[in-house]
Amino acid sequence: MHLRITLVPNAMPSYTIETYGEFQSHVEQEWLLTNGTGSFASSTVVGCNTRRYHGLLCAATQPPVGRVMLLNRIAEIVKLDGDPTLHELSVNIFRNSIHPRGDRMLRKFELDDRVARWTFDVDGTGVRVVKEVQLFWQKNIVAIRYSIDPGPRKVELNLLPFVGLRDFHALRHRDGTNFDTRHGEKHVVVREGNNSVWIRSDSASFKFEPDWWTGHIYPVETERGQDDSEDLYKPGMFAATIDKPTTVTVWASLSDVASIDSNADLRSAAKWVDAKTSTTMRRLQHAANDFVVARKSPDGSPGFTIVAGYPWFADWGRDTMISLPGLLLETGRFDEASRVLSLFARYVSEGMIPNRFDDYTNEPDYDTVDASLWYIHACFEYRKSSRDEKTFHDTLLPACRAIVEGYSRGTRYNIRMDPADGLITQGDASTQLTWMDAKIGDHAFTPRQGKPVEINALWYHALMLLGQEQLGAKVKASFVKQFWINPFKGLCDTVNGNARDMSCRPNQIFAVSLPHSPLNLEQQQAVVETVRRELLTPVGLRTLSPSDPKFRARYTGPQLQRDEAYHNGTIWPWLIGAFLEAYLKVNRFSDPARSQTKEWLAPLIEHMQSTGCIGSISEIFEAAPPHRPVGCFAQAWSVAEVLRIAKMLGM
Repeated sequence: MHLRITLVPNAMPSYTIETYGEFQSHVEQEWLLTNGTGSFASSTVVGCNTRRYHGLLCAATQPPVGRVMLLNRIAEIVKLDGDPTLHELSVNIFRNSIHPRGDRMLRKFELDDRVARWTFDVDGTGVRVVKEVQLFWQKNIVAIRYSIDPGPRKVELNLLPFVGLRDFHALRHRDGTNFDTRHGEKHVVVREGNNSVWIRSDSASFKFEPDWWTGHIYPVETERGQDDSEDLYKPGMFAATIDKPTTVTVWASLSDVASIDSNADLRSAAKWVDAKTSTTMRRLQHAANDFVVARKSPDGSPGFTIVAGYPWFADWGRDTMISLPGLLLETGRFDEASRVLSLFARYVSEGMIPNRFDDYTNEPDYDTVDASLWYIHACFEYRKSSRDEKTFHDTLLPACRAIVEGYSRGTRYNIRMDPADGLITQGDASTQLTWMDAKIGDHAFTPRQGKPVEINALWYHALMLLGQEQLGAKVKASFVKQFWINPFKGLCDTVNGNARDMSCRPNQIFAVSLPHSPLNLEQQQAVVETVRRELLTPVGLRTLSPSDPKFRARYTGPQLQRDEAYHNGTIWPWLIGAFLEAYLKVNRFSDPARSQTKEWLAPLIEHMQSTGCIGSISEIFEAAPPHRPVGCFAQAWSVAEVLRIAKMLGM
């Protein structure tokens, strides 16, 4: 078979990390490459997989879901001049050891939106190896290119692929596994059931040597109280002999491919980055692109959606609508925004949009009270930014009206307007319908049944957007009467009958940040000051005041322990957007306020190049200093809100 592969040439990296053999800090830094379908490649800066989700190709077989981990890693072994000494570039963690220690030869890691790159100095021998990983746009293909400068030496390069071929949430174990392996001179294919991974090289010859390496340990899973051990299958080895500067490329795919041209296949990935803007904005635009992915509409036509976060989230209605203004409107991606909003419009049911789509069946779940209200906000923001009156009036406005009608008359989960005061009530003690949704079985860790403060701020905003001013006036009066505490405490969090939850939480900030606020200026200023005093940190807002008995400082351990902390102190960076906008608003966007806002935003921008996932922003941070990034290492609404405020400030 004739094969052609054209990889993107070496580009100026967005991020450069000089490593020089330092292990611990760099094994905690991660990287991510995506391809516009929900597929991704990810690992750590030193190339050591520390999560079950780390691998060179995690393919979305039913975009953006149906993810299968095809190729976990490649072990690289360099031999010099026939010397039997093995110079191994990879890094693995086993139960009682780290082996091999390729990090000691690693000199530099670089990342842009298309390529992850490592530069190795092979044990001071003068041999230089540059490894590059690249995904192809909207194709389940990864290429790994090795550029070898042997100097005066003769080099043998051995490349050992390790295959998991499993659901990305699962782990592979040798016992009970029966892979079907076929191979040729320069390729091997491994199959199990309906899944297969094809691995080819352009110049290295394949030698069939099936084996298992058992007991890989993923320390992030260990910390999270999950199964942490995996066995990986090695079908054999690609080998090449090199005596002059040479490139050797291996690529893996879901099915066999004959021709790849990455210059064409990657064009879509970079076109939304404005080269004339600041470094900060370019980095945020690159990060934004990771979350915009393909999803077919109900009629089978092409559409788009927003993946909530990597490595484990699919597209969630709430996250999509909160993220859309930052990811798509501030970057001028109006066509994708129109398709996302139009897709969800087709799924409106009983006045609700889906909260999520099932990872395996793609069926929608309707179990949230806030996603539909955020949808209305996103639709009107789209209209304002794009001036697309036709899509708005023909498709989006009817969906918005259907949502208000559904909430007014009542819909699933007891979501309904209380006719006595016009406010929205919802749920019961066993449901979690707001964004604070941690729950195991029937136990809700942040029960918010009744009338949550941000839901009714969104409800008032929606009514005003849709011109329902009479009902809006009633809701405004009821909102102040029900939620206002005093100038020192701001707003209560929920109202349930005669009971008011007086916990100091960040949800009250939306009563100020949204374009239509039910509060007067003095009340808005009090809310902003309360949130600043009790909840603001360098990386976002805490979800609960540290003075509250329910406050949890750390997010670690098994799921029960983590879920208890998830919304009881843990910091969420996406909330910084609403807080900073509210702060600017009550200070009339003055120059001192803008300067202070830039200062508050700076640590999250710095986070993109220093901690967590290089080039992105984490889902959450621990509530106590040093505010360790935890949860998903790349989160859509975290990036979206930082981008939106940075654009607002002209950064």
